Amino acid sequence: MKGLTAKAGIEIDAPLSRVWQALTDPAMIKQYLFGTDTITDWKKGSSITYKGEWAGKPYEDKGAIIDIIPEKLLHTTYWSSMGGKEDKPENYNDVIYEIKPDGDKTIVTIVQDNIDDHAGVKRMEENWSLVLRGMKKLLEGKEDNF
Repeated sequence: MKGLTAKAGIEIDAPLSRVWQALTDPAMIKQYLFGTDTITDWKKGSSITYKGEWAGKPYEDKGAIIDIIPEKLLHTTYWSSMGGKEDKPENYNDVIYEIKPDGDKTIVTIVQDNIDDHAGVKRMEENWSLVLRGMKKLLEGKEDNF
């Protein structure tokens, strides 16, 4: 891990398999990740692209899948086209999604590194918490729609 790190977590009343589906199914991701289209084949070493529109501006963010262990771990890199930094390796973040069973529920933790300052950490922790709350609402509130 490099730079400062943001961390967010949540408990979701859904089995590991459903939470994993929410992490890797583009149709589900779009519902809790600000309408983002996610493009990848979910294989280790593959590219991952996030496209959408934020505040009226189109964006295309990207990264790669560093590691993927079904129903346990998704480790990607991430670079934002809106972040104001040049597209070069040192400007990418590691984003690690970890899921663990907790009885009938699942604990989801997201860690993002390479953040420049404490204000950025706070902003990313708020952002990831919002994403996780959206995932929780999707999985707990709309279980029968999938």
